[in-house]
Amino acid sequence: MSTEVRPAGRWPGGRFRRVLLTGVAVTAVTLLSGCTIPTAETDAVQATLEVGVPPVVETTTAPEPPTHERFAAAFDELSATLAGTVGIAIGPVGADGSVEVAGEWASGPAWSTIKVPLAIAALNSSGGAEQADAVQSAITISDNAAAEQLWSALGSPEDAALAVEGVLQEFGDRTTTVPSTRARPEYSIFGQTDWSLSEQARFGSALACKPEAEPVYSLMGQISGDQSWGLGALADAHFKGGWGPGPTGGYLVRQLGVIDTPTGQLTVAIAAETAGSFTDGTALLSQVAGWISANPALLPIGGSC
Repeated sequence: MSTEVRPAGRWPGGRFRRVLLTGVAVTAVTLLSGCTIPTAETDAVQATLEVGVPPVVETTTAPEPPTHERFAAAFDELSATLAGTVGIAIGPVGADGSVEVAGEWASGPAWSTIKVPLAIAALNSSGGAEQADAVQSAITISDNAAAEQLWSALGSPEDAALAVEGVLQEFGDRTTTVPSTRARPEYSIFGQTDWSLSEQARFGSALACKPEAEPVYSLMGQISGDQSWGLGALADAHFKGGWGPGPTGGYLVRQLGVIDTPTGQLTVAIAAETAGSFTDGTALLSQVAGWISANPALLPIGGSC
């Protein structure tokens, strides 16, 4: 069980293409005695063929291809129905870090989502082999004590902060600063990292592709069932959640993940801030994840490593 507090594209250079064939293309007509059911349509086609004039094939204009405006407008429409403030950043895996951002929530404490780069830093340190069990606990059940062990294994707070920042920068996030002092006495230093959704998604775009991240990425596909809300409800998602109370009340719940789509993989960072509880926040993220699943035509084309 998690020991966290619980009280809370780059748009593709091309365009989506959809071909809708609503007419009938006739390649051959075979008369089978006693087996043909005549209709007005078949009689009309036969008459057309007999006089040598090609049948008319009706066409329908393809729907508008997705754009940032359509994506943002649709997400804003969803947001207006939710009892909280939500945000999303999404882009293709393996791209140059370009992401699309929508919603009102943009940045705030990373909470346990920062355990992903922390675990990568710890595993790739000089004593990384000794941290395998702690990494598994920190990722799959979000164990805070295990995460503190990983932080300490990286040296002083200053050294640990620089090590985690180094992972972020190597994975495409070149603006996030990891603190080395405790902002809120009752919570971890690293959990209070101010991590924007846009930079988190950029980090995620490389997550599935870097060999040094493979053990952690694999564990993100084995998250405890009691934390499988939001992106965890999507098939084959690799994800990590983070959550905690605000300084003056309310709850922030957020997730970083990589999901599969018919066009490829997408990196996704989502967050919900509510005046209510942790459960209220997870319910909001589940609604956002449901929207993602139900609207593939609005999403950027996925990528691959």
